[in-house]
Amino acid sequence: MISLKKNFVYSILYQMLSMILPLITSPYISRVLGPENVGIYSYTYSIANYFVLIAMLGFKNYGIRCVAKVRDNKEKLSREFWSIWGLQVITSSIMFVIYLIYLIVFHPKYWNIAVLQGIYVFSAMSDISWFFFGLEKFKITTIRNTIIRLIGVIAIFIFVRNSGDLPIYVFILSINILLTQLVLWPFLRGEIVLYKPSIKEVCKHFKPCAILFLPVIAVSLYLIMDKIMLGSMSTMRESGFYENTEKIVNIPFGVITALGSVMLPRMTNVIANKQYGRSGKYIEVSMNFVMFLSSAMAFGIAGIATVFSPVFFGKEFTDCGILIRAITPIIVFKAWANVIRTQYLLPNEKDKDFIMSLFAGAIVNLIINSLLIPKLGAMGAVLGTVAAEGTVCIYQTVVVRKELNFRKYFRDSVTYLLIGGIMYVLVDQIGAKMKESLLTLVTQIGVGACVFICLCVIYIIIDKQNCIHKLYINRFQRREKR
Repeated sequence: MISLKKNFVYSILYQMLSMILPLITSPYISRVLGPENVGIYSYTYSIANYFVLIAMLGFKNYGIRCVAKVRDNKEKLSREFWSIWGLQVITSSIMFVIYLIYLIVFHPKYWNIAVLQGIYVFSAMSDISWFFFGLEKFKITTIRNTIIRLIGVIAIFIFVRNSGDLPIYVFILSINILLTQLVLWPFLRGEIVLYKPSIKEVCKHFKPCAILFLPVIAVSLYLIMDKIMLGSMSTMRESGFYENTEKIVNIPFGVITALGSVMLPRMTNVIANKQYGRSGKYIEVSMNFVMFLSSAMAFGIAGIATVFSPVFFGKEFTDCGILIRAITPIIVFKAWANVIRTQYLLPNEKDKDFIMSLFAGAIVNLIINSLLIPKLGAMGAVLGTVAAEGTVCIYQTVVVRKELNFRKYFRDSVTYLLIGGIMYVLVDQIGAKMKESLLTLVTQIGVGACVFICLCVIYIIIDKQNCIHKLYINRFQRREKR
């Protein structure tokens, strides 16, 4: 049996790598390029990202699910891989050609930057990370990506020196993504054999991939469209503020997404073998873990936000403080929904409920963005995102309320949220009384962590004693009946 704990560690490293390495460069890039250039990068990347999303259809979740089901049969595994990847090549090639047409015919604003983002669009056809995730081989992707991305970080510090180096910055990021995709290909040897799929075998994956593509598009409407709408309806400066706000709030998602990436193939395999008892236990433990973590991070980030922004990004990004504080509720919403999605809806192939929840969130987001971005800029996009994630979370909870034990989930979650609230008040007061400095930030983080952990330990001890007390009462009642 593949170690779930080891995979979780590797998946955390993989996801945190994607979040933390850009965060390492952010203080430097924010000061060197400035808010407007950061906004230009965010705007052009968001447009390119739409082409990549369409190129990838629903291959990531669908590929993981398919590979997890047949991973013990090399012949079937080979057929699944080559037929799925064959379809991926077709869709990726089509979208790359359309992107080239977009560059030539429409000659978009910031054309030179958009051309460099084309490398990122081209890289979509070589992305086979879903295959190794389906096999639960997270070590391969983590180690290779770490090495390549560290090289990219070093290149940024060496070659990006002033505000005129935005094209160099975009080129380094784009080529880095391409290399992280290509480096996985040599490791296919030994896992599968060469196989030429028929057109019929390739096409059979289109419908299920297209179904899982719908949620990808829905999510993009409030994760990517925000940036495009900001760039079109507001200023590049506001886009720059929003870009850095997202970088901070995305840090906790590294751990949360890591858990989902590990549990999706495992839960798919468990349910395929009808081990429903294990399935329920996994969900209960996962929900408790992510709500503990997300509560700590949401309230912790909100508490340090106003001090963190000018200290970390520089004085030009002081406005990010209030934006970060306002957007932190999505950490809790996304943590809760991630467990429901990756450990119940997707493994049980309840794709319709998953898709409907995301489209509900997308509609809410587009409405709020349209109304608020012209007036409030980045804050309008933040409020739209919070409303969207809240809608998705509530919708998914309602549709599975009869299948999962939400009474216990809510009890533990409310406790963690209350503890987080206490921590937030203390941390915020420290920031208000001390000057904006690195010392203040370190003090806030240290005090906040100690308070949250101590209160949680007290809660766990009390809860454990109550459970033991109830156990003794139940045993006594059984003896009395005898």
